[in-house]
Amino acid sequence: MTETNYSVAHLWAQGDSVNRSVAVLLLLMSLASWSVMLIKAWTLWRMRRQVDSAQAFWHATSYEQGVQLLAAHADNPFHDLVSRGHEAAQHHSDKQNELHGVLNLSDWLMSCLRQSLDDSASRLQSGLSILASVGSTAPFIGLFGTVWGIYHALISISASGQASIDKVAGPVGESLVMTAMGLAVAIPAVLGYNALVRGNKGVMGKLKHFAHDLHAYLVVGKSVRHQAPRPLRQVA
Repeated sequence: MTETNYSVAHLWAQGDSVNRSVAVLLLLMSLASWSVMLIKAWTLWRMRRQVDSAQAFWHATSYEQGVQLLAAHADNPFHDLVSRGHEAAQHHSDKQNELHGVLNLSDWLMSCLRQSLDDSASRLQSGLSILASVGSTAPFIGLFGTVWGIYHALISISASGQASIDKVAGPVGESLVMTAMGLAVAIPAVLGYNALVRGNKGVMGKLKHFAHDLHAYLVVGKSVRHQAPRPLRQVA
């Protein structure tokens, strides 16, 4: 048997519809996971840059100037927090006769800021379920392709009546490629998932600290960065 007979192209040519379907499915899963990892990595990198604008907000000489600094970046979650917080404070002041008027300003702001944090968390976590699914299922899909390939290889060898090691090693070795393909798809997905989860936690921590300071500013008109973080826990 020549070296070409052990290639992936030979495995594709000799495989049936099930083997080919497994190979195509693994390829699609790999493309999906890498697409998610690249897109989410770019989003995470962009949001980390926006943390600098959040720091600049507190160094602004006026509230309006701080808002303009945050608005300079598109889809800035810190700008969303400021916008919702300002709108909530204004709405609470203008609509005292509505049902939420029984809530004090602090509780009303907590509720609105929490919604913004939840929305940001949902955007950060979107797509991670794909990586989790690929990482957990790709090895088993590859193993299924291997078992199916070995089964048909053994049937063919049995029908030919030639069971020597050189006749068995080739088809069985080719079938094991499916297991390797499954691992090659799953391992990057798992590593990418763990890296993105750690990065998302860091960004959410910055957002929660910013929401804590913003809550204090809108309620009492000053930052409490060095005070007890009770409002932050309630906003988180």
